[in-house]
Amino acid sequence: MPSPLRNGDLQSPAVGHHRQIPFQSTVSEQKLRRLNALILLLRFAAFCFSLAAAIFMASNSSRSQGSPSWLHFPSFRYVLAANSIVSIYCLFEMCASVWEILKGETLLPEPVQLWFDFSHDQVFAYMLLAAEATGTGVARDLHGHGSCDAAGAFCVQAYISVALGFGGFAFLALSALLSGFRVACFVITGSRFHL
Repeated sequence: MPSPLRNGDLQSPAVGHHRQIPFQSTVSEQKLRRLNALILLLRFAAFCFSLAAAIFMASNSSRSQGSPSWLHFPSFRYVLAANSIVSIYCLFEMCASVWEILKGETLLPEPVQLWFDFSHDQVFAYMLLAAEATGTGVARDLHGHGSCDAAGAFCVQAYISVALGFGGFAFLALSALLSGFRVACFVITGSRFHL
């Protein structure tokens, strides 16, 4: 008598146990591709937000004499630097993700690539969070001291840049969670993804 399978299909008695292994391998590969596609999407979103934050901060200066510029504030320079670094990192990681999706293998040796992704996602997410926190503090101080009344556009653009940077942090933090899941699967099972 046929035995029921997970999806409700029936397995004929003539089919041996060795026939299920390719199916399970295919399912795991499909799940791995979906996970990689989700990581790629999150890194693309982090790239877009970080790049936009860097552009907003870099263009945040007035041509008139005596008007504030991001160059006058070390915290805003940190916001620009952190967002620029994260956008370059996300661009590299997007290329590595596309390579992995298309070729089915990691750019670096698999354990190195998994630990590289996990550790760098965390480091750059924390760096971005620290930069945006300092940028928020300076923007609030400028608003509290009345400096934003004279240069309203400068403060609004600084707020937009910081908000975009927080968005980049959120997407990079989600990517770090999925990278951590991949590392945990590798440590436990010895493969990139196994459910």
